Amino acid sequence: MADSDHQSTHSGALIGSSDDILTEILLRLPATSILRFKSASKHWLWLLSDRSFTFRFDKLSKSPGLFLVGDGLLASNIYVPFDVENRTRLSFRSLDFSFDPHGIQILQSCNGLLLCCSRHFARRYYVFNPTTKQSAIIPPVPGGHETIRFMGVAFHQTDCVHYKVICIRALDPVGESYQIQVYSSHTREWKISIQSFSVQLSTVETWFIGRSTFRNGVFWNGAFHWFPSLKENLYFKIDVEKLQSLALPGLKKSFEYIGESRGHLHLIVRNYRRPHSLHVNVYEMLSDHSGWFLKYELELDELVRAFPGMINPFDYTFQVIDVVRGEKDEDTFLVLAVPSGKLISLITFNVHDSSFKEIYTHPDNSFIRLPTFHRYTETLTSF
Repeated sequence: MADSDHQSTHSGALIGSSDDILTEILLRLPATSILRFKSASKHWLWLLSDRSFTFRFDKLSKSPGLFLVGDGLLASNIYVPFDVENRTRLSFRSLDFSFDPHGIQILQSCNGLLLCCSRHFARRYYVFNPTTKQSAIIPPVPGGHETIRFMGVAFHQTDCVHYKVICIRALDPVGESYQIQVYSSHTREWKISIQSFSVQLSTVETWFIGRSTFRNGVFWNGAFHWFPSLKENLYFKIDVEKLQSLALPGLKKSFEYIGESRGHLHLIVRNYRRPHSLHVNVYEMLSDHSGWFLKYELELDELVRAFPGMINPFDYTFQVIDVVRGEKDEDTFLVLAVPSGKLISLITFNVHDSSFKEIYTHPDNSFIRLPTFHRYTETLTSF
């Protein structure tokens, strides 16, 4: 018995004295444990705060899921994990932004950081890390918050180590002339990156879209993309502060979604070549922005058998929420919202075997009032 105790003590001392072994063990723990262990000793604090450890931890993509943001029951920013069988790893189920008494709305997410704004009429913007509970106030945008047409956060462990907030301001009441300003967490200052540029809107677009001209903002490959964005599909290369146009895939279709996953930019369109089937194409952008290629062709007909509420007199009712690339290609799936009786169901749909699984039900069957969705993955990044 004494020999066994001695051997265990010796093994524990060996692990404790080897940073390499200790790191490999700690990388496999949930973020909540990592944060607690930082207070174990000065050495553990140094080890767990090192950028190389944070980078490796973040690459493992712990607990990916979605925040649902909406009115009523969903005003609390509910978190829905993709892996519904493994909820015990979660450090939260909803967010309580106690640092702002007016309540907080999530505007956008990027690699573990959330861009949020106060629900008060005098809007205040924040960058927030739900994993570490760390938040930072973004200084007011020069020109006033009433001119803001888009705000988004850019962060990546290699492409954009210090997060940046991208703001597009309207320079005229009509909304055809704009300016780009960038806030850097490194300098703590706003900078005018592009003095002015124009986007031509038709009368109908101005009437229906107005203040929401720039939407679907996605950070990928060092650039912010707004796509599809009316007549011009734009992206802003942050390091060179240059605005460029992005080509559409050749065929004219109904664009459903644009988003990034595991370093890939995806565009989803509904293909109406087969009017009595559910056919969607998933395109992927080449890394040099030179064009798109067809990654997946998917038939969603099996979903109708499980969710007959998708059928309507003119079309099929569903919404593409996300494309999530797996560590292995066969683990890639779509996240879809579909009608389910008096509810809206969120389901994951595997792109390789067409299997699907319900992960959440929203207590309202109106697609008009669907919440917005923001993917979130744990990150230990501090700022």
